[in-house]
Formats: sequence, C-alpha cells, structure tokens
Amino acid sequence: MKHFKKILLTGALGVLTLALAGCGGGDKKAEKAKPDTSKPVIVGVNPGPHAIIMENVKKIAEKKGLKIEIKEFSDFVTPNAALAAGEIWANSYQHEPFLKATMKKEPTFKLAKAFNTALFPINIYSKKLKPGDKIPDGAKIGIPNDPTNGGRTLLLLAANNLIKVKNPKDITTTVMDITENPHKFEIVELEAAAIPRSLDDLTCAAINTTYALNAGLNPAKDPIVKETADSLYVNIVAVQEKDLKDPRLKVFQEAYQSKENADFIKTKFPGSVYLGWKE
Repeated sequence: MKHFKKILLTGALGVLTLALAGCGGGDKKAEKAKPDTSKPVIVGVNPGPHAIIMENVKKIAEKKGLKIEIKEFSDFVTPNAALAAGEIWANSYQHEPFLKATMKKEPTFKLAKAFNTALFPINIYSKKLKPGDKIPDGAKIGIPNDPTNGGRTLLLLAANNLIKVKNPKDITTTVMDITENPHKFEIVELEAAAIPRSLDDLTCAAINTTYALNAGLNPAKDPIVKETADSLYVNIVAVQEKDLKDPRLKVFQEAYQSKENADFIKTKFPGSVYLGWKE
C-alpha cells in the first residue's frame, strides 16, 4: 500500500513538473513574441509641421524605449502606397476621410486608423484680398482636386454661406453637388501641392496647413476664411490592419498624445494646428 502511495506521489510530482515546465515554455514564447524595440520603426510624414511634430514625438518615444525613424514624402499618395507595401511601419499625414477614400480606390491596401493626432485646418488664402474682405462675385477659387479635400473645401464655403450644397455634412461632396452659387464663383480644381504657386492666378484658394506653412503663409493670421477647431478632418496615424495590436503602437500613441507633445504643438504652431485628442 505504501509502495502504491509512493508511486502516486511520484506521478503527481511528475505531472506538476511538466505543468510548470509548460508554463515556463509559454513565458519564453511570450518573451520571443515581444517586439524588438532595439530596431527603429519607420514613420512616413509630409514635410513641414507633420515632420516637425514627429521629430518631437521621436524624442519623447525614445525615452519610452521606442526608436523612430522619420521618412518624408512630398505628396499625399505615396505614403499610403509605401505603408501598404511594408516599406514603412506607419504614416502620419492624413485625415480619416482621405484614408477611407484611398481604401475605396485601392482595395488591396489593408490599412487602418491607429489613433488621432492633430487637426491641420484647410483655410482660404488670397494675395488679392485681406482677412475680413468679402470674396467678390465671379471670383476664381482654387480647391484641391483630391476628392476628400475638395469636398472639405466646398463644405467650408457652404458653412460660410458662400455656396449651397446638397448635404452640408457629406464629406464626399463634389462640385457636382453645388446646388446654389449666387456669387457665380468659378471653382478651379488643382493639385493640392501646386495651389500655393497658383495664388497669383486666382482670387483665392483653399490650402492645407502643411503647404501653407511651407509657402510662408500664416494659418493663424492670413486666411480670409478659416476652418474651425471642431472640424471632422482630424489627422490620424495609419498602420497596416495586421499591426493594430502591435504593442509598440501604444507607446507611440502615448508619446504623440503626451502633455509634452501637446505643449510643443501649442507653442510651435499657435492658432495654426489644433490638438486632435482630449487632454
């Protein structure tokens, strides 16, 4: 009987040892699954405020153990293509409506919003008019020719009672959706990056903050029509869908939405760039 109990005890200890060994093996697998923070992640941005802010985020993230390498793109199309191809880990330059429009156009791009960053307003500028001046009848108004920012500009004009559109909340609005144009404005669709160079040929034009700052315009003082801080077009960080659960994203978000970075944005771009998250 004693011999039988001894066998039972030995077997139980063996099972316990195997169980503990199994737990230990799981921990090792979990450790192996942790991201390698010794190598930098590559984040795509546009030159100007996006790049300047990301340089600050890079410093904050490094204190948290995340290394960031910044790669600049001069247009709105390439950063998403590079992200879809795995050439970069994330990008920070676009608002969610633009990302959604890109996904419809490029269904093979499996990209997703990770978190909000900042609002870079699209304002209307002019070399012929001063802030406070009314846009005259028959004015030639330049707008971006990409669907989301073109629609965004038309909604801005509608919100200021300069035109009327079918649905003042429809971000897919196009020039075909203008229902009333009492001032007989001529809407000129141009590539967003080219609009600042075309201001001499236009009465006024809608220019993204990034391009406005690069052109020496002051988004806080120069616009004749301003987009407000409650705009729906808050910018985001985008990643591949498969990376949404990447633990490095949490560190990246904490760095971007930190008080240190919020204070930097407010100080560096007062009245030009708004926070896209609640402090």
